[in-house]
Amino acid sequence: MAITTITQDNFRAEVLESDRPVLIDFWASWCGPCKMLSPIVDEIAEEERGRIKVCKVNVDDQNALAAEFGIMSIPTLVVVKDGKIVDRAVGYRSKDAVKELVR
Repeated sequence: MAITTITQDNFRAEVLESDRPVLIDFWASWCGPCKMLSPIVDEIAEEERGRIKVCKVNVDDQNALAAEFGIMSIPTLVVVKDGKIVDRAVGYRSKDAVKELVR
């Protein structure tokens, strides 16, 4: 699987210093819509391997990181390019909508 789990420790190297766009899925294990979105994010990670980097942040484990991104509700998808947030979407999204986000 081509998904990186992001923590405070690897955030800079994996996200800010990435040489390609990064899709970050902010989620929690108790969140129903997050569970529905997760397989879609996994599929996109497979299909777009090498073109984008796909990462996940568990907001319960990494609440400081979630706060830094201003995450108010989950799931939230954030696209980071060249160290800057270029797009975000809150709530469940279809596969096509997620793919559109990372284009």
